[in-house]
Amino acid sequence: MRDFNTAGPVRPEDHYCVPPLDRLNLREILALIRGKRYFVLHAPRQTGKTSALLALRDLLNSGAEGEYRCAYINVESAQTAREDVGRAMGAIASEIARETSDVLNDAATAEAAERLDTTRRPDAALLALLRTWAKAAESPLVLLIDETDAMVGDSLVSVLRQLRTGYAHRPAAFPQSLVLCGVRDVRDYRIRASSEKEVITGGSAFNIKAKSLRLGDFARAEVEALLGQHTAETGQMFAPEALEAVWEQTRGQPWLVNALAQQMCFSAGALRPRDRPIAQRDVFEAREALILRRETHLDQLADKLREPRVRRVIEPLLSGGDGEYSDRDREYVRDLGLVAGDPPLRLANPIYGEVVPRELTWVLQDRMPQQTAWYVDADGGLNLDKLLTAFQDFFRQNSEHWIRRAQYTEAGPQLVLQAFLHRVVNGRGRIEREYALGSRRVDLLVVWPGGHRREGRYYVVECKLVRDGRSHARTIEDGLEQTAAYMDLCGTEEGHLVVFDLRKGRSCADRVYREERAGGGRRIVVWGA
Repeated sequence: MRDFNTAGPVRPEDHYCVPPLDRLNLREILALIRGKRYFVLHAPRQTGKTSALLALRDLLNSGAEGEYRCAYINVESAQTAREDVGRAMGAIASEIARETSDVLNDAATAEAAERLDTTRRPDAALLALLRTWAKAAESPLVLLIDETDAMVGDSLVSVLRQLRTGYAHRPAAFPQSLVLCGVRDVRDYRIRASSEKEVITGGSAFNIKAKSLRLGDFARAEVEALLGQHTAETGQMFAPEALEAVWEQTRGQPWLVNALAQQMCFSAGALRPRDRPIAQRDVFEAREALILRRETHLDQLADKLREPRVRRVIEPLLSGGDGEYSDRDREYVRDLGLVAGDPPLRLANPIYGEVVPRELTWVLQDRMPQQTAWYVDADGGLNLDKLLTAFQDFFRQNSEHWIRRAQYTEAGPQLVLQAFLHRVVNGRGRIEREYALGSRRVDLLVVWPGGHRREGRYYVVECKLVRDGRSHARTIEDGLEQTAAYMDLCGTEEGHLVVFDLRKGRSCADRVYREERAGGGRRIVVWGA
């Protein structure tokens, strides 16, 4: 029985899958190869790059496109060599030996790669090996190099420069076409090599790149087709609301789609009962399980939040501020997969939108004493009025300490509020978060079980900041209008506006208050903090 793949290249005989070649612009790629071009394929981790490269290799070596000799190598093993160019070239040579022996049945090249002396002239070793290989090949050689940006320092500079040196001799004495594959475009490489006084950019070391191609996420139809394969093979259905939730929560990110589906459809390796369709609640339960397990995919992504150029982009998103970042910062964060590829700037999907604030507030949440039962009414509803009163008191006593300790100080107040709500709500309900750069607000929707809705009861909580130079009254008026609009969008009658007054010299008595106001024809409770 097949299942959903969450680790390593896809195997169609073992995994449900979107055909890897269907995800490429194959016509364009084949044209680049025929045109003897060197180009880049990049995408965030666990998007399907390796599966696509392996499928491309098999196609080029098949009868359909058999005019080429194509090899795939993964150079991640050379990462540990760092500045030791000889070691790095030795690791790459071993990869070439394995590929030529196991896949191409080319014993002569495999032997030459194994015998290659990478210590005498390490900065020419790869050049010499590729030259010999291309000259001996019966057909033009195409080389697919995966995980290129895993290498660092002098080793990476040496690889790029050797490829650039051999470029002029293609196709008779060097690969006709070559693909560099990794998370980042080669132009975004910033290489700190011990042999150089300045940082080397990938664009200068590899200025023979014809084009950069990006492997995208699944389209909505591909998500539905992938899940449909499971239904076709097992008979287990997905409710329409579940299909919608999978798409909305993942926005087609391949690993997230597969991981959610694996969690929903298989329990401890066994298929769930086939007579019960996968429901919307199963999607959110699976989402929570993935986040709590801190799966490697999510953990690696969260680890990037510590990088300054990631912070410059993500922090204003979390705070609703304008932000000051460069186009290169934005492109880097996009290449990591943290933000969506199309405007406006936003987190790539709601699951990442949930992971990011949780990652930034794990310690704070652990130290909060709040318990869910304290804020549940007799009818099972969430008493948000009581909860926000408690938050006001907590924020008054602890905000200065926690915001000062926070990595993202500009978004500190919003993060503290989200941590407080999450500590209480997550035991029974969930929080949906909307971030918008430059909006000066963060929209939160608390979904609590019960009530007349299929999902439960809805509570809108909107956050606004008042800083020096901004009008407190105007901030509240804007906030009331925005809160009412969000309440209309969500179809709920309960809305709360939390206003953090960060102006200097404001006393606690001035900042902390509760009042009921009208906005957009709605009753909204305004909380000062």
